[in-house]
Amino acid sequence: MKVRRSLAYSAAAAAVGLAVAFTSGPAVAVAATPAASPVTGIVLGVGAKETQRVVSWYASTGAAQVVQVVPTSKLNHGQFPRGAQTFPATVAANVVNGGYNGHATIDGLKQNTSYSYRVGSGDSWSPVYTFKTRKFSGDFDFLFFGDPQIGSSGDTARDGAGWADTVNVALTANPDAELLVSGGDQVESANNEDQWKAFLAPDQLRQYPWAATIGNHDVGGKAYEQHFWTPNTDRSAPFYNGAADTRSGGDYWYLYKDVLFIDLNSNAYASGSDDAHIGYVTDVVKKQGGKAKYTVLVYHHSIYSPADHANDADNQQRRQDFPTAFSNLGVDLVLQGHDHSYSRSYVIKNGQKANPAEQPGATQVVQGPGGVIYVTANSASGSKYYDLTDPDTAADPDYGPDPLNPDNHWANSVENQEHVRTYVKVEVRDDKLVVQDIRSGTCAAPNAAVELGKVSWCGPDSGATPAQRVGSTVDKVVIQPYGRNDHDGHGRPPGRPDWLDWPWLGWLQQPGQGGPAHQTLTELR
Repeated sequence: MKVRRSLAYSAAAAAVGLAVAFTSGPAVAVAATPAASPVTGIVLGVGAKETQRVVSWYASTGAAQVVQVVPTSKLNHGQFPRGAQTFPATVAANVVNGGYNGHATIDGLKQNTSYSYRVGSGDSWSPVYTFKTRKFSGDFDFLFFGDPQIGSSGDTARDGAGWADTVNVALTANPDAELLVSGGDQVESANNEDQWKAFLAPDQLRQYPWAATIGNHDVGGKAYEQHFWTPNTDRSAPFYNGAADTRSGGDYWYLYKDVLFIDLNSNAYASGSDDAHIGYVTDVVKKQGGKAKYTVLVYHHSIYSPADHANDADNQQRRQDFPTAFSNLGVDLVLQGHDHSYSRSYVIKNGQKANPAEQPGATQVVQGPGGVIYVTANSASGSKYYDLTDPDTAADPDYGPDPLNPDNHWANSVENQEHVRTYVKVEVRDDKLVVQDIRSGTCAAPNAAVELGKVSWCGPDSGATPAQRVGSTVDKVVIQPYGRNDHDGHGRPPGRPDWLDWPWLGWLQQPGQGGPAHQTLTELR
């Protein structure tokens, strides 16, 4: 893992980290009247594997802090026993907004166990929070959230209320979901701490692991990195093409059960940065792909945007750079944000529709070799919506209308905007992936963009149909991935996709609407 920070930042982290390393003795019971905790903004994050979780927080002082963890069953009337395990933290001075940030990795977790944890030291502790692990193999569900972008309506409180309601609705309906995956743009302004506080307000972000993604509104400062620590992160210079305002976040990966998740900082795309991202994905797939049945990519900028960002110059560039490489690498699902509207692509191979006969809105699809599904998530908070746009070949001749549904762009099986909040549920099963876009709100409050008159209508069919109930489905598709039962049951021998040696590979490699392939067979082998 490569972590690059300023010298001052690194020095502060090292100095405090050494102090913390020697404070991990036995825990003591909670004091009857604990001192006020200097810790705020606690968020639970993903670790590199199922046995890990990461806790991140802000602190008002640079004093050493630790995370104490105990199976919930061993709490004694809410108090931590002396045998509570302690995990040391790295605490560093904030680059922006003052104060300090801390991060600690909880490791050695057991499956199907409820754990309680707190952050602090001495007699000064945060409130106690609880999370549950599930079985470390087999089926699971995760939830994907697009662009909370707290503050984008101009009313942080309303945006925060919509975000909190979506999180509550989603996890009330799916209490056994195991991951919360971000589409980026947690806030409107990268270093606005009031917006970050509203984003982090839901207690569920301390109970379920948040897999952060950096969006274009999260860059321009270091608050994103200060609030989130991510595993296996690479912040190498080629990912940022020298642009200082994109130097936050990084590319990272983690394994969770049968899924290899790879998260990219898509804010940098020019001057070879897309090639660097592709190289990162290639390296991770070669080294880790044999351990997973599915590969899921997550990044912010939707390349098959259905709305305002459909023909942005950077998206046109990514449409040339990414699709063939993703097909060659055996990617199954790509999750994106940025366009504040929902879309689900046809099966896309090498930047082309894989099966011209696939029907719009099909509820079951078979990926076939090199087939990839791309999903764009709508707003999870209601802070901002973008209306669907008509395909415009004058802006991009390669992103025209769908012959089967000319109102849609050719790549998208489904495009939807109702000006209501939604989230995406992904069910991971041994023989399929199920992707479902679900309404988490109606036209009623909390729905800041509607409340403040930022949009003029609400509901299906451009407002001609009444809003559907919370929990109803916008779109659902069952994806049957290709080759899952070959070889070792994963469809891939360790280290690379097994189909790289198959006779139709020359056809798969042909460039299509996505532009020429960026990787040769030799490079992938």
